[in-house]
Amino acid sequence: MNISDFLEHVASHSHPEATWSSAVQAIWYAEKGEWTLAHDRCQEGDEKDGAWVHAHLHREEGDLSNARYWYHQAGQPESLVSVAEERHEMIRSLLTRRQL
Repeated sequence: MNISDFLEHVASHSHPEATWSSAVQAIWYAEKGEWTLAHDRCQEGDEKDGAWVHAHLHREEGDLSNARYWYHQAGQPESLVSVAEERHEMIRSLLTRRQL
């Protein structure tokens, strides 16, 4: 699956695939605009990837100190691009490393 396929899935489905990792499901909900569902899902597993999505979500809500904590937990640098650009970079990265 590539990012275009993923974004099409977001646009045409009401839920992510249950077989996807919790981090991929969380970023799916984030792209869908479902912040609370994304936040809940990113805490369910995938420690480093989940922490990365968690950081992104807190950055999106403007809670930068909390975001910095989660970027550190994920071993990822703080993003300097827009929230939307970061999310798409994250989707590409997660899809590259995961078999969906």
